[in-house]
Amino acid sequence: MEYFSISQLAQFSGIKPHTIRIWEQRYHALEPARTQGNTRSYDNSQLRRLLNIVSLSESGYKISELCTMPDAELFQLVKSSKLNDSKPGASEFFISQLMSAAMDLNEQYFEEIFSNCLLKHGMKKSYTEVLCPLLIRMGLMWSTDTLPPAHEHYTSNFIRQKLFSAINFLPPPTGDKYEWLLFLPENEFHEIGLLFSHYLIRLSGGKSFYLGSNIPLASANAAAKITKPSRILVYLVHHNLPEKQEAYINELVSLFKNKEIFIAGNENIFENIELNKKVKTITNVNSLEQLL
Repeated sequence: MEYFSISQLAQFSGIKPHTIRIWEQRYHALEPARTQGNTRSYDNSQLRRLLNIVSLSESGYKISELCTMPDAELFQLVKSSKLNDSKPGASEFFISQLMSAAMDLNEQYFEEIFSNCLLKHGMKKSYTEVLCPLLIRMGLMWSTDTLPPAHEHYTSNFIRQKLFSAINFLPPPTGDKYEWLLFLPENEFHEIGLLFSHYLIRLSGGKSFYLGSNIPLASANAAAKITKPSRILVYLVHHNLPEKQEAYINELVSLFKNKEIFIAGNENIFENIELNKKVKTITNVNSLEQLL
């Protein structure tokens, strides 16, 4: 059984440690164990209970009532909850429940929650309001050694499969819209953002040639000579030395002459480099949709 500190619970749930302490003191929401140094320690069942409380409290239920419920009653309320878009916590409900499923590597429950999310929100809203916040939260926990890599990989691969499935159901592209070539640079493997861009392009009726992750520039250039796209889209996710990022972008411009080049990904990267004037940035879903 895993044990977590209160700061780790805060990372999982999105609830500040101070608020968690108040819920404990005022409502006895959680019952942490204590170390010899009197530090709070929480097991998996306490984490799951907190995630259920957060899901329901941000969906219109009173925290004072939820905190006094036994775990079985909370879980039944989660299962039977009829959330809709008018309730302010609908997105947090799905984030917390997907987090709970990921922590248990419970594929059946993950599938159930994800499918319900798609039915209520559609793919675009599910991605922007649920999946992105979920992955950001999990990424932060992974980077601070709070979350085992297996859980993050499990969640990412599940989302990738769903995006590929959604793309497969789209009709073939028609008309004279722009043609795109999409890829990640070498040693870039976080492709969910790129894959969602592929989905949006195809959804708009455009043609998108998706190469995937870890693509050498020479290979991308060879593909471009065959497919002859008018636009290039590259995602930069992980941090690198600014001069290396600038050199890579300049090489893109040099290789793909007479093509529109777009860079998307981690906005912090763009703040630390001087972009080539021929390169445009895509900072969010809306900016991509405007292009389409």
